[in-house]
Amino acid sequence: MRFLILCALIFLASCSSIKPDTAEEDQGPVSIITGETGGVKISDLVSSKDNSGGTMPVNALLWRASLEIVSLIPISEVDTFAGTIVSDWHSLPTNQNERIKITVFVLDRELRSDAIKAVVYIQKRPQKDAPWGNTQRDQTFARKIEDLILNRAREIRAEAINDVQQ
Repeated sequence: MRFLILCALIFLASCSSIKPDTAEEDQGPVSIITGETGGVKISDLVSSKDNSGGTMPVNALLWRASLEIVSLIPISEVDTFAGTIVSDWHSLPTNQNERIKITVFVLDRELRSDAIKAVVYIQKRPQKDAPWGNTQRDQTFARKIEDLILNRAREIRAEAINDVQQ
């Protein structure tokens, strides 16, 4: 009989809507190491403060202009989030013993001259069936590519402004 009364009391107590008083207020995240409140959430460390939620991490005008300029030769790799465009090796029909490869880095969200970096690699061979020689960089041609990209980005921006005004 006592057992039944005890079970009934436990059953009734478990059905109660009274919650125990938890006077502790939420003081932020709890440290895994010390068990104390306060500190920084892991999600705050992982996400950046200037993340705009789904927008491109690079300047869209520079990105579009870079794609337009580099797409004149076959493109090997494109990484929007890293801001890189890498072309395949390409030879002109007039000079089959020299080939180039272009890598473009869009470095910033601003439309500035230092937000774009191009690297041009050149390989040469002595004759048609010979192996390709060492890879060299052409700084002058890379600077011309950067200037082309910047000019095209400015043109795209000007076209967009004109479209809005009309």
